[in-house]
Formats: sequence, structure tokens, C-alpha cells
Amino acid sequence: MKPIVNTIAVLVLSLATLTPGADAHEESPPPGAGLSVGNEGLKPIRADSHAPIGVMGDHMHKAGEWMLSYRFMRMRMEDNRKSTHNLSPEEIATTLPNRFFGLPGQPPTLRVVPTHMTMDMHMLGAMYAPADWVTLMAMASYVDKSMEHITFQGGAGTTRLGTFSTNSSGFGDTRLTALLKLYRDRINKLHFNAGISLPTGSTNEKDRVLTPMNTRPKGRLPYAMQLGSGTFDLLPGLTYTGHYGDFGWGSQATATLRLGNHHGYSLGNRYELTAWGSYQWAPWISTSVRVDGQTVGKVDGQDKKIVGPVQTADPRNYGGEWVDLLAGVNFAVQGGPLRGHRLALEVGTPVYQDLHGPQLKTDYVLTLGWQYAF
Repeated sequence: MKPIVNTIAVLVLSLATLTPGADAHEESPPPGAGLSVGNEGLKPIRADSHAPIGVMGDHMHKAGEWMLSYRFMRMRMEDNRKSTHNLSPEEIATTLPNRFFGLPGQPPTLRVVPTHMTMDMHMLGAMYAPADWVTLMAMASYVDKSMEHITFQGGAGTTRLGTFSTNSSGFGDTRLTALLKLYRDRINKLHFNAGISLPTGSTNEKDRVLTPMNTRPKGRLPYAMQLGSGTFDLLPGLTYTGHYGDFGWGSQATATLRLGNHHGYSLGNRYELTAWGSYQWAPWISTSVRVDGQTVGKVDGQDKKIVGPVQTADPRNYGGEWVDLLAGVNFAVQGGPLRGHRLALEVGTPVYQDLHGPQLKTDYVLTLGWQYAF
């Protein structure tokens, strides 16, 4: 295993302390915090009382509280890998078989190779606590995907015919989750995540492609370019967090379990384990480091309308194992009309990727978010 390590840069913003105002989401400091009472008797708001912004369903609320949130996530992928070995476009086009060879117009090897993919996701969330022991959460998303390709000429050789891009955008799947308190003291918190994903994202996205015969037909895009899973998915999880003094830590184990199939297939189940540590430099700012590991199964079944001499059309070329290293920063406004508003940023890159390939490698993941409780 040869880790891929990139430099992680975080832009630290400066937030000015304003005049004091009301806040519905104040927390008592944990033992050893050494925090003084804030402006005119208001308790400081810990910037690290929420997990890094890339972690969902990390905290609960007091009875009657609401929280609204917005997240922007960008994932960038480029270059190809099979298992832990990198592959050039020419290697893919000359050595890897086309699953659909034998069907009309299908060459023996892959002739269309993805080179880059960008996924932007806008997520709107709302949380409400009807009681201290349960917090309800809903999250809707809007997704924008683009993928760049190289098409090689004819049925063999390494002559490049040209390049093309496919795009899809629209609403993604919707998540509904209940967070159920299991244990809590002044240092430690533990809750269960019980969620379901509703198939509100489209699985019928189409675009034009450049074929090896220099034609440009329009057809259904591969699984990676669709906006939703097409299935109802269970989202179980377990979340632990702790704080002592200016230090915070936590871990979360979650799964995405596909129920049934759609268009003859279902995406692979996803299992994720993440852990983080944070340090609060002042009540208004904290920084964090997080490690995230995921394992994802291959696509089960096949959509008969997704056919072509491209790796993304083959259900076997999905899933794998990833380990990401991420750095983040959280801000919490302490006073004035913006008291209680939070801003956060997290940036990460894989240090290990073992892919059911060939697949595009993940280059980086960035999440920027805003949260406000009342």
C-alpha cells in the first residue's frame, strides 16, 4: 500500500465579537473548561460542541429547540485506479475487456475512459427536538455532477478520437432521521441514529456521448451520474462524543443498507467509521482532525438501458475501500444579532484507496457549512 498524501490547507476566517443577544442553544461547559461567563452573563458557546461539518447527525438538542443548516460539499475525482494500481487511459483502452462485447456495436475492449468527475451537493437540513431524549432531522439535497471522457477510435488501438463531457443535475435523495439518546453525563454523550433515505433523486438522467464510431447518441447515463439511489435505504448509526476542558473528541459508525432494487439494480451497501479530535482555541474557534474509513459494495444487478464500452456502465466497477484524512475549523459567533450562528469548513484527501476498478480516484473532498439553533 502506497499512501497518497496531499497538503491540506485551511483558510482561517476572523469573526468579530458583537454586542450580546439571545441564544437558544447554549451549553454548560464540561469539567476543566476554564471558561468564564460571556458577555453580560451569557455563557460562551463552544465552537467544538458540534462535530466537524462533514459529520451528519452528530449532536442532539434540548426539548423545543430547532436548528437549520446548509452545507455545500464538493468531491473531485481524477485519474483511474484498479485495486491499488494506477491505470492510464491507453492501458484501459487496450487491456480491459468490455462487458458488453457481442452486443451490436460493442467493441472487445473499453474504448471510452473517464478522466475527471466533479460532484457538487447543496444540502438543506432542519432539526427539531420534541423531547430531550429524541431529536428529529430532515435533509434535502440538490446535486450537480459532471464527468469528462476520452473516446478512442474504432475497436482497437490507442488513437484518440476526441473528448466529451456529460452532466446531470437536480434534487437528490431525502433523508429522515431520529437521534435517540442512550447515555449522557457532563463529559460523554452517546446516541443512536435511526434514519431512512427516500428515493427522491432521479435515476433516469440522460446525455449525449461520443462513441468510438464518431456518433453522438443520447442515452441513459451510468450509475455514477444518476442523482439518487432509486431505492429506500436504511441509515442506522451510533454516535459518541466527549469534551473535557478545551479538548473534544468523537466517533461515529454508520451504514447505508439498500432495500429492494430499481431498474433491475441496487447500489452497493455502504459502511463508514469515522473518529475525530478537536481543540478549542477560544470559545469562538476550534480546529479538528478526522480520520474516515468507508467500504462500499459493487452495484447489485444491472440496468439494461446502461450499456456501452465505458467502465462506468459495468456494475462490477463500483465500490471499494477508502481511508480519508481531513482537517477542519469551526466558528461560533458569541454576541450580537448573529449570536449562535456557526460557520465551519472541512477539507480532506484519501490516504488509501482500494477500488473495484477501473474507477476514478478521489482527489479531495471539501465541505463548507452554516448552522443556527433557536
